[in-house]
Amino acid sequence: MIKFINLKECNPSVDYALAIVEIEIENAKAEGVSAIKVLHGYGSHGRGGIILVELRRRLRELKKQNKITDYFGGDEWNIFSPRTLEILNADKTIAGDEDLNKANAGITIIRI
Repeated sequence: MIKFINLKECNPSVDYALAIVEIEIENAKAEGVSAIKVLHGYGSHGRGGIILVELRRRLRELKKQNKITDYFGGDEWNIFSPRTLEILNADKTIAGDEDLNKANAGITIIRI
């Protein structure tokens, strides 16, 4: 199962957005979820919003601390990506995700 977090909907501050994601990572672990899809948008003019930048910075830290397995952008969320295939092999139900194969720069995938 993939858990979905929509940060665009509530338009949080960066600190609040990061707190939401960290809480949801812990919840996902307890629920046995294999991945989280975070919708954060990609900022004005497609250059990358501050939440995208800070979220990926924080995820890099969490990966180094072994609190998550991996993370990557929506541009890699396709059936040709080895990272995506690892998630799909762990949970076949994710193959129906609406963003799969769409190269959506406004999402980040977190592998638990």
